[in-house]
Amino acid sequence: MNAIIENIEMLGPFFAAVWILTIGLTILRPQRYFNSLLLMFALMVTMIFIANFFSGNGAGYILLACFLLVMLGLFLVPILLILNGIQMIRRESVCAAHLLSLGLGVFVGIGEIATVVYVLTLDEPTVSWTVNRWIMLLAFTVFYFSYLILSFVVYSVFIQILPHRMDFNYVIIHGCGLADGERLTKLLSDRVDKAIEIYQKCKVKPVIIPSGGRGSDEKLSEAQAMKNYLLSRGIPEEQIVLEDRSATTRENLINSKEIIDGREGGRKTALVSSNYHIYRCLRIARSVRLKCTGIGSHVAFYYWPSALIREFIAVFVTKGFLIPALIGYAIFISPILFSLLAG
Repeated sequence: MNAIIENIEMLGPFFAAVWILTIGLTILRPQRYFNSLLLMFALMVTMIFIANFFSGNGAGYILLACFLLVMLGLFLVPILLILNGIQMIRRESVCAAHLLSLGLGVFVGIGEIATVVYVLTLDEPTVSWTVNRWIMLLAFTVFYFSYLILSFVVYSVFIQILPHRMDFNYVIIHGCGLADGERLTKLLSDRVDKAIEIYQKCKVKPVIIPSGGRGSDEKLSEAQAMKNYLLSRGIPEEQIVLEDRSATTRENLINSKEIIDGREGGRKTALVSSNYHIYRCLRIARSVRLKCTGIGSHVAFYYWPSALIREFIAVFVTKGFLIPALIGYAIFISPILFSLLAG
């Protein structure tokens, strides 16, 4: 009992402070990627905090289990990247984004296998000093980018489970294409159902903004199709305002913001999309100065991993993410680069 009290007194305040900071920053600035790294640090602190409640081998087993879980996550990264690339090429087309996913998956996979082989053969002095350093550089590179992807995935899940006060004035629904040019797909109907759920939980009923234009192969706009669905579910027509001019996520947000800014009253806004899409939506919303809370709708698990990887790639290639990520990479591998240059 004394050991438990001592553990709480020693690590408890730090444990609490890290989680308060993580949750606070996530609520205030959910689109900041730094939050995902802070979340991973908070999880690591949690592992250590829990392990200290066990004595002897128990603590070691807890830490080992956590370490193996993280390693499993890292080794799943290349598999998901490769599967995503193949799936998107088969379903859509050969393009730079899909080849990037496939190529990155192959690179990370080879790097992780090489790292394992390197660690298992450390006792065999058959590799020259220079080759040794190049293998370490590859290992550090693979670990760095795998960690970025893993933290993105974990954070994307984390922002979905945070509670929200249901007192919104507006609910924006992102469109995502229609089936047969006029019917809601399962993905889109799930988004609209989530918006209806939010609407019903708000005491003062918000205005719902279905957002999405009409594609070249569609008989009506995505916004109109969503409105028809909302009306069939009992949502009053006066509580629906269409945004039917947009063709991209950015245009969804810009045009919806214009509608909100042109109306009187409160402007607390919920942004509804598929759960894998929320983080990128929030980043774009910040860039167009739309203050909103992202709320994700359900997505079938078989679709979620590849979709989330695709979202990571879309975020990664943006200037606001790519430049800091590359700077961080340069700092991370600098000790090995210096040793290579010095040798």
